[in-house]
Amino acid sequence: MTINTEFVIRSSSLPLVSLAESLDSNQFECVHGLCLEHDSRVFVVYLEPNEEFSEKDLLAFDEVVEATALGRASGNDVYQITIELADVVSEAFAPERFTATQMEPTVVTPEGWYEKKLFQNYNAFNGMRTRCEEYGIEIELISISQNLPEDDDTSQYGLTDRQHEALTLAISRGYYESPRQVSTEELADEMGISQPSMSSLLRRAERQLLTSALGTEPQINTLS
Repeated sequence: MTINTEFVIRSSSLPLVSLAESLDSNQFECVHGLCLEHDSRVFVVYLEPNEEFSEKDLLAFDEVVEATALGRASGNDVYQITIELADVVSEAFAPERFTATQMEPTVVTPEGWYEKKLFQNYNAFNGMRTRCEEYGIEIELISISQNLPEDDDTSQYGLTDRQHEALTLAISRGYYESPRQVSTEELADEMGISQPSMSSLLRRAERQLLTSALGTEPQINTLS
C-alpha cells in the first residue's frame, strides 16, 4: 500500500525561493532528487519565456553554482542548475532516512515548495515530516490518501467514504501516536464538522474495522 501526498515545505533555508520572488509569475516548476540521492544538488528548472532569464541571471543568485541552458520543452525554457544546499536541507532530506518518489514537478513560490510525492506507507511520510521538523523545516500537509490494490476496496472493511477519510486524516496527523499529536477538535476543523461529530465518526470507523477483523460475534476465551 503506497501513499499519495500533497504538501508545502517552508523554510528560510530552501533554495530557489528567492528566484520565485524575482519572477513576474512568482512561481516556477523544477525537478530535483533530494529524497533519492544524498546531497543532490542538481535541479532542472522550467521558466516561462516571457521571464527572459538567462544563464547569467541564474548565476547571479548566491546559491547557484552552475547554470546550463538545455533548450525548450512544453513551451518553457529549461535550465540545469547546480545549487549550494544549506546543511539543514541536505541533512533533513537524506535518502537513507526515507525514500519518496516525485509524482509531479515541484512548484517553487516565495512561500515555499509545493510538492506531490508517493511514499511507501504512512510511517514513511510521518518519518519525513518529523525529520524535517527537527531541522526547523515546516511541512504543511494538504492531502494524503492511500493507493489500494486493484482487487481491494474500502468496502471490504465496511467503511463509508467519510469514515475512511476520517481515519486517514487521523493517522496522518498522528492522532493514534503516543502521545497524541493532534486533538479531535483540530481534526474536526480540517474536515469541516463539529468535534462531537468527529469523535463519533472515528468511533464508528474503529468499531467497523474491529468488527471486520474479529467478526460480529468474536469468540472470547475467558482467562481462569
